[in-house]
Amino acid sequence: MSQQRDLLIELGTEELPPKALPALSAAFTGELVRQLDDAGLGHGAVESFAAPRRLAVLVRDLDARQPDRQVERLGPAVQAAFDKDGQPTKAAQGFAASVGLTVDQLERQQTDKGERLFARLEETGRAATELVPEFVTQAVNKLPIPKRMRWGRRKVQFVRPAHWLVALFGDQVVDFELLDQHAGRATFGHRFHAPDAIELAEAGDYATRLEQDGKVIADFARRRELIRQQAEKAGRDAGGEARIDEDLLDEVTALVEWPVALAGRFDEDFLRVPQEALISAMEEHQKYFSVLDANGKLTPTFITISNIESRDPQQVIAGNEKVIRPRLADAAFFYDNDCRKPLEQHAQGLAQVVFQQQLGTLADKCERIGALAGVIANQIGGDEQLARRAGALCKADLNSEMVYEFDTMQGIMGYYLARNEGLPEELAEALHEQYLPRFAGDSLPRTKTGQAVSLADKIDTLVGIFGIGQTPSGTKDPYALRRATLGILRIIIEQELPLDIRELLWEAGNQLSGRIDSDGVLEAFEFVKGRYRAMYQEQGIATPVIQSVLAIDEACRRPLDFDRRVKAVAAFQQREEAAALAAANKRVSNILAKLEQAPPEEIDGALLEDEAEQTLTDLVVNAYERSEPLLEEGNYGAVLALLAELREPVDAFFDTVMVMAEDPAVRGNRLALLSFLRDLFLNVADISLLQE
Repeated sequence: MSQQRDLLIELGTEELPPKALPALSAAFTGELVRQLDDAGLGHGAVESFAAPRRLAVLVRDLDARQPDRQVERLGPAVQAAFDKDGQPTKAAQGFAASVGLTVDQLERQQTDKGERLFARLEETGRAATELVPEFVTQAVNKLPIPKRMRWGRRKVQFVRPAHWLVALFGDQVVDFELLDQHAGRATFGHRFHAPDAIELAEAGDYATRLEQDGKVIADFARRRELIRQQAEKAGRDAGGEARIDEDLLDEVTALVEWPVALAGRFDEDFLRVPQEALISAMEEHQKYFSVLDANGKLTPTFITISNIESRDPQQVIAGNEKVIRPRLADAAFFYDNDCRKPLEQHAQGLAQVVFQQQLGTLADKCERIGALAGVIANQIGGDEQLARRAGALCKADLNSEMVYEFDTMQGIMGYYLARNEGLPEELAEALHEQYLPRFAGDSLPRTKTGQAVSLADKIDTLVGIFGIGQTPSGTKDPYALRRATLGILRIIIEQELPLDIRELLWEAGNQLSGRIDSDGVLEAFEFVKGRYRAMYQEQGIATPVIQSVLAIDEACRRPLDFDRRVKAVAAFQQREEAAALAAANKRVSNILAKLEQAPPEEIDGALLEDEAEQTLTDLVVNAYERSEPLLEEGNYGAVLALLAELREPVDAFFDTVMVMAEDPAVRGNRLALLSFLRDLFLNVADISLLQE
């Protein structure tokens, strides 16, 4: 058995890009381990390390050598390997030489392409120390670095200048060069706390020595959790709760090697500014965590994660308080300036801002949103006039200084400006809710006015972009139409709004008349239907179930109705009667599809000859009567449960009745019965599509 040792690879650099650090670490570790696995080198656990100035991988219990293995290689066809006299050709001789054998040592093997020469070789495994340099070099070269750089007079390129390289296999240095660095056993600790070299005796000592002697916590996940704990404690000590944004936590973790959380304060007067702007200034510009009170309101406290353990932490805190003050003062200045103008005045500038060259300015778009929002509000029980006004003002804050400085404030700033102006609370809420949902799982507009404006905005964009022919393709979706459409469906379904999406698409198309091709409305509706499929597949609904409802045009028009049908068919599919009824519907569909003319519109009782067809006719007529009130309620589950009772009579009908009877009248009567039967199911879905 091969001897096993720990393998350590560490690449030391200048500070790596913080937002890219987790991806670089994962790619480095993944590629190195993949190559070790492909080479047949067994190993134990793999530990990945990432800090601002280092990428490292520790592979536990790595085999010292590859196992010997048998290698089989196919050569040329026997027919081409020997001439008519049986003498080996150049093809045979060349293959034999390539595998280190003579022609007479080669075997023959029958393949699906005829008999071919065949070599069976014993390949001696190589030492891990021979393979690792090549593997590490390839792993570094394959890192996802968008732009590589050179430094000094060196010709090598990397994302940042490299300063050292550690490569240890147990206690043995793996000798090679990478990025002009010669591998050794010396790593370096914290730039200020422990700048001297740290000689590693064993690969397995890496994390412990680096933390104890180097003041560096190299494990990204452990450092991240430590920062979270420190920030949460600092928040509690300040009498509140630290607001931990996961993306910010990742970024801060990538910026520090030895984290120390410190709490600072700012002037309470800044709290008159919308807290979202203050939080944005602290998080985006300074990488601070904010502190909220029990009601979710911002407190005048921030938490900074220092990269040094200062002997005088108050000096560090004071420095950070000095830095944050002008940032917050800027936010207050922008807010005060914006509040001096009403929203109507902010909105005037939108006439100079192009939304899309063919679709006009943002002022044009707001006018369309307002009109469509009024239509929607009227249909969902909202205030039509309030929705029209909210739509007309919905993009006004894009012309504010606050949004210009903090782009995350769009919608939010509109809400605060509306409240400052004394506009109705629901209108103010709608200005914020227009952007909801912003991502999968995000909250939805709560107010009727917000729902109307959000839907109108998204529908206008959807129809407009399709109308000018800029449809999404592949991964290209610059106007985020997929996300917008899923948002439309979620709002209508989850808020149980009785809206006809196709009708609204046409309404939006009419408002864009002269700017778009009317075919864009039809294409937009087809796009919506495709989003149904994606949305329900994400929920785990079987594709045939979705397809069965997509076949019903009326259902596709009304998302809430579509949702009820899909869930009813998904439940029906689990019943034992489902497969038989789906097969029967498939059979009926095939029979009716072959008819040159439609069957009679009524069933003639006098032409019913067989007991099975009489029984089925009675049950179908009865099912029509019983299902009608259920369909009006949208209770599709109850309708399908009712129709499940038809399984045995349908089976009996097909077992005993000849549908295509010689008598034309009898035949037509039986086809009419089947047409009525199929229409019963089509009131819910085309369940013939459940038959795979």
